[in-house]
Amino acid sequence: MARPFRRKVLYIPGYDPVPPRRYRELYRREGAEQARISGYRIELGPRSDGAGFGWGVTGDFGGKRTETAFEVLVWADVVQGSMGRSIAATYAQLIRTAWVYVASGALWRLMRLRRGPVLAALYPVAMLLAQALTALAVGAATAWIAAWWLPYWLALAVAALAAWGVLAAFRRADGRLFAYYLMHDYAFTAQGGGAYPAVLAARIAVFADRIAAALDEDVDEVLVVGHSSGAYLAVSVLADLVRSGRATPDGRLALLTLGHVVPMAASLPRADRLRGDLGYLSTRAEVNWVDVTAPGDACCFAVCDPVSVAGQDRPGRRGPLVLSAAFNHTLSAERRRALRRRWFRLHFQYLCAFDRPGMYDYFAITAGPLRLGDRFAGRGHSPARITRPAVPREWTAP
Repeated sequence: MARPFRRKVLYIPGYDPVPPRRYRELYRREGAEQARISGYRIELGPRSDGAGFGWGVTGDFGGKRTETAFEVLVWADVVQGSMGRSIAATYAQLIRTAWVYVASGALWRLMRLRRGPVLAALYPVAMLLAQALTALAVGAATAWIAAWWLPYWLALAVAALAAWGVLAAFRRADGRLFAYYLMHDYAFTAQGGGAYPAVLAARIAVFADRIAAALDEDVDEVLVVGHSSGAYLAVSVLADLVRSGRATPDGRLALLTLGHVVPMAASLPRADRLRGDLGYLSTRAEVNWVDVTAPGDACCFAVCDPVSVAGQDRPGRRGPLVLSAAFNHTLSAERRRALRRRWFRLHFQYLCAFDRPGMYDYFAITAGPLRLGDRFAGRGHSPARITRPAVPREWTAP
């Protein structure tokens, strides 16, 4: 019997505090559905190696057998460490983050690029301000009522407690509102003006080592997948890996970026490392890079070329291939109605089944018998691809 096609997938999540097993269950559920729709077979099981958290996948695609070892490169602990903020500290984050984007001019440049993700970024600001105004209104009403029968100073104290109680109630309800979660997300990106914090820079180095180890294994492809903010982390990870000489242009190393938010970071004044990594990686033959977004995902910068919008077009550029998942075509009208206004779910659609699949199939890409470069060989960019820079002219590559 012929040897199965062997792949190692290393998945880098976005800013997500949940345990990595969530991604295994998502893959199990959605992979079974996509296999049913598309007529192939995939099964999950244990991995043959014991490094990190992950799972094994065996596949049968028209008689072509595959074996995939899937590993999640975890930085949820870093995310959790950045989220343990009090109510007051979160409002301080709001002020600092808004100042970084407004004072640097990034907010206006991003609005001209894509309004959807910028409006999504403004949501936690508007929601937190609305919560503060509600708390002030409750506090003022409480003070007015309490002043009828309490001393002035005591009425103010009762009003302050009432206002704080309103804010605390909103904080407890954030599992439905996501205002605090998103505020922490954007504040994490904006801290240091876009420079990677030391704890994240250290984790990027760990990820590069893990991918280098995967390249030493007996596999036909090492596929790195970065979703949301994990997309630009994956770029920096692979840029470091290639610079270190631990990757060769043998076609085995590939990068799939999904639902990227690159401009939110690359447009900031101290994001020099990320901008340099984008430009560098785009010229390298060691990596086959495909970028997939969709206009139906309001949380990403849809069909924005991550290299071009960061002002890093360079001579000899090779990637990425910029494609649209085209939710309007790959999801039925019924399915789109079911997902309407479920913005976070749509942002994760790249990792889910499509009931009218087109050229993009996450499960065929990660568990099928073709390398990423071979799967999309000869395909051109999406016609809607956006290439105008969202950075000042002096930041663009020569």
